[in-house]
Amino acid sequence: MENDVRPKKTLDCIGLYCPQPLFQTRENIDSLQVGEILEVLADDPAAEEDLKRFAKRTGHEIVCIEKEGDTLRFLIRKTK
Repeated sequence: MENDVRPKKTLDCIGLYCPQPLFQTRENIDSLQVGEILEVLADDPAAEEDLKRFAKRTGHEIVCIEKEGDTLRFLIRKTK
């Protein structure tokens, strides 16, 4: 992973299920400045599809998605 990709904020959605990770991601990304990165941790299998769709619809950039066991880690850059 690139060194300049440091999350400004981490959102822990472990144990939360659809649509909570999506709602919380939307709320938290609004609090960031353009260019800043939100790290989202989730273990809901639906989170990957939900957050990809959210990023596409809102124009934010998914910098990376990592899977470790049941945990998903997303880095989402606010673009506007």
